Amino acid sequence: MKGKMKKHIYIIKKVALVLPLLFVAFSCDDMLDVQPRTQVSSDNVLQTPDDISSAIISIYARLRAESNYGRNLMALSDALADIGYATNNSGRLINENRNIQLNHFTHWQNNYFAINEINVALAAIDELNFTPAPTQQTVDRWIGQLKFLRALFYHDLVKAYAYDPGTAGPVASQDRGGIPLLLSGVKTLAADASAATAPRASVADVYAQLYADLNDAVARFTTSGSPSGAPFIAGRAAAEALLSRVALFNRDYATVVSASTAAITNSVVGNLQIGNAYVAGWRAAQHPESIFELKFQAAIESLGVNVSMQSSFTSGLSLSSLGSQGGWGDFAPLPALLAAYGVTPNPPIGTQLPAASVGTIASATDVRSQLFGVGPGRGSGRKWECIKFIAKNGVPYLDNVPIIREAEMFLNRAEAYATPGSAVFNQTLALADLNTVRTARGLATVSLSGTALYNEILNQRRLEFAFEGHRWFDLKRLGLDVIKAGQFTGAVNVPFTDFRRLANIPQREVDGNPNLQQNFGY
Repeated sequence: MKGKMKKHIYIIKKVALVLPLLFVAFSCDDMLDVQPRTQVSSDNVLQTPDDISSAIISIYARLRAESNYGRNLMALSDALADIGYATNNSGRLINENRNIQLNHFTHWQNNYFAINEINVALAAIDELNFTPAPTQQTVDRWIGQLKFLRALFYHDLVKAYAYDPGTAGPVASQDRGGIPLLLSGVKTLAADASAATAPRASVADVYAQLYADLNDAVARFTTSGSPSGAPFIAGRAAAEALLSRVALFNRDYATVVSASTAAITNSVVGNLQIGNAYVAGWRAAQHPESIFELKFQAAIESLGVNVSMQSSFTSGLSLSSLGSQGGWGDFAPLPALLAAYGVTPNPPIGTQLPAASVGTIASATDVRSQLFGVGPGRGSGRKWECIKFIAKNGVPYLDNVPIIREAEMFLNRAEAYATPGSAVFNQTLALADLNTVRTARGLATVSLSGTALYNEILNQRRLEFAFEGHRWFDLKRLGLDVIKAGQFTGAVNVPFTDFRRLANIPQREVDGNPNLQQNFGY
């Protein structure tokens, strides 16, 4: 085995895209950069229904990687955008916050590991004869979860490494297409050497596959019933909600409306919270608005004091001990963001806050303001911090992460209705969805139309999802510049046409695959 391991490691270094894909999934644990919580024995790979169930759990676990929803798709995403600044408490997120070349997303390898595991599991379900045979309902639930997960991993890749549908016009000369689209599992190089030379599929083809996977997932959950365990296990509402998100990126507004409506109707655990119940939702171990949520439950799953979500955003130890130093508080809200919630005082960047500063704000009308407070501080002093993630499970650095919340469905649908020229353009319905979110957050209803209505919907997205990783991707999918110059030391604007809007593909992938083009500028 050791000799074979050395050989495979060499192949993986030389053949990058399939690197992890060659050998994958349920064997040779020490080759995996990110360890799934549940491993499957290489001696008895996917031979029984329990093996399939364990494999699916393993794939969910990949979402917890630092490169994914453990941190980067949330904290790093917002650091790249325009809502906060890096505090220099630990030195993390500074280069990303300044948009320095090559400091970007890094989830390529982990996602392709996961995608290959999914492909291997799907093939096993089709090919193996289990005894006793699982029911069709069980098979449909397995496939529904796997198709949902494949769509999530692929969408997180394509939105980071490629231009979004409808936005490539201004950067046509820089557009290198989508991402490699691999739909067959690879266990050895000999089994499918073509995977090592897979080119970038078109963005249109990637989105066609996302639709196919999610529509199949919805159909299977519709006939078989969603698995128990929501929101930590994907079911029908989660697939519909992800389809709503994918369709919004695809500018397919009719599907946005239908999928958002279905997700709102069918979600049994994710329900829009009103007023202080929304704030309390962020204090619960499981967020009551979550349609799909990533669960951290064992100490081994924590990313710890350095890079967990809690430590990235807060210097406090826990909600009950905000004054006790715990995390680093590496990324803090900009004054302009705090002002938009009605939070005062609003000190300039770098101002040392007095020890008597309050820990939370309850006076602002917008209840979301209560999710910001003054932490105990680290090296650069006490600052306003986001306290959405602060030991909600009762254990520091072990917060669950909401990936899709019901508020997103209302705002997705509002944007679809308010987009001029869309097939579903209806300002009355857009205003109704906007006001549903505004009133849920303690704000008065508004009466807007045209550009003012559209811009307020985007503004509510900024306020609703701050410190949840949406802002960078929202600006990118809309073809908007990132305006941040002058707001903190080293801040620069990043025009939409700047090559840094796309992440760089890991160079080892490009070096090992003659058909894989690196993104422009790298």
